Amino acid sequence: MDMAKTSPILCAGITMWDPLRHYGFTAEGAPKKCVGIIGIGGLGTMGVKLAKALGHEVVAISSSDKKETIDKEKGADIYVNMKSEESIKAANMKCDLILNTVSANHDLNVYMPLLNKRGVLVQLGAAL
Repeated sequence: MDMAKTSPILCAGITMWDPLRHYGFTAEGAPKKCVGIIGIGGLGTMGVKLAKALGHEVVAISSSDKKETIDKEKGADIYVNMKSEESIKAANMKCDLILNTVSANHDLNVYMPLLNKRGVLVQLGAAL
């Protein structure tokens, strides 16, 4: 393999795989759950694909409707526009795990309604 081309894929892969593994989403025979992905760029796309390949329901979370079609084509079952109250309510308490790939400063509290009672939000994008 050409390492210049595969290194970013391997990096994004392990970055998204590790929290899925840590929280039991990769275990063989484990119950299927719901994984939310905030920010469907490079990391987010890898997260959507991994969670979907593992058989979980996937919620793509964004701040507009611009990427809904693309995100669903990548494997998202549900799309949440965080600027739409109706969209947020439709996914209320849906996610068992949310992986946040956004590296810009933003309020994480707005995502809490999407988590179920024992849900976990993992911050992967570093905001400087």
